[in-house]
Amino acid sequence: MPATSEILTPQLFKFDLNLKTVLWGGDKIAAFKGIEIKAHNVGESWEISGLEGHESIVVNGEFAGTGLRELIKRFKGQLVGQRVYRKHGHEFPLLVKFIDAHKDLSVQVHPDDDLARRRHGCSGKAEMWYIIDSEPGASLLAGMSRTITPQQYLKHMEQGTLLDVLARHNTHQGDIFFLPAGRIHSIGAGNLLLEVQQASDITYRVFDYNRIDSNGKPRELHTQLAIDAIDYTVSLDCLRHYPNRKGHIRLINSIFFDVDRIMVDGHYCHPMPHDAFLCLMCTSGKATVGCDGGMAVSLNRGESLLAPACVDQLYIEGCATIITATV
Repeated sequence: MPATSEILTPQLFKFDLNLKTVLWGGDKIAAFKGIEIKAHNVGESWEISGLEGHESIVVNGEFAGTGLRELIKRFKGQLVGQRVYRKHGHEFPLLVKFIDAHKDLSVQVHPDDDLARRRHGCSGKAEMWYIIDSEPGASLLAGMSRTITPQQYLKHMEQGTLLDVLARHNTHQGDIFFLPAGRIHSIGAGNLLLEVQQASDITYRVFDYNRIDSNGKPRELHTQLAIDAIDYTVSLDCLRHYPNRKGHIRLINSIFFDVDRIMVDGHYCHPMPHDAFLCLMCTSGKATVGCDGGMAVSLNRGESLLAPACVDQLYIEGCATIITATV
């Protein structure tokens, strides 16, 4: 076993491709990333993940071939931050994805931390979406259009009319949506987006447009499990507003994660969060990112990197829009 006194020198981590083929996926992720792949119906690119069985693998530097979970075990608070390590241990607390919805995703809801721990022994799932691109007329579902009761929810499920009580939002490039656990939602066809979420893969599917899976069977619904998870009230804060200007701005500030946007054109010096890691995802343009004592790495559209907590400051050069996430 590696010594606990092992020192992590300041450096930036890039990770291998981790693409997911799904019923509703399309072909935009490859074009967005500027890569060629043989697979079709790619709906997700898991950019930074510590979930067991789906973890990100480093592709650059001295730790090439090492998984994110192993890095945390070796370097603990040096990698994620001491306060983060005390709370989450060896589990990386965020999951970052690019999502291409060629077709509508299922209508779903996620349990909160308390319900998820009682039922599944893991954290709940709050998430946010940053719309990278949307086709004309694209939309998504988030929250209720009117307040209902659990009994009314079950009646709508029986009658197949659940969509009648869900709030639909037209989408535009740069839109931000916040989805705490309990807020029912569905990404609509024609949206390419970045998702930042708690590191949980617990999803209750409540409606799937009567689709069948690759085996010719309807996909499982979780009607009863969802009853105690759903927020049945109207939410007025699904679509978040922010000043659309260059430089550094805060997009989401929550107890689950903080998400910022950096629009850089030239040179920019960005401080690291206090005692924590920083995920960086490039949604347009290209840049190089460096840190004191470490080699600069490229960050092109569709790419992501992880800056460990031992880094003091980031130096960004280029013309790019970069979304950052931390806890």
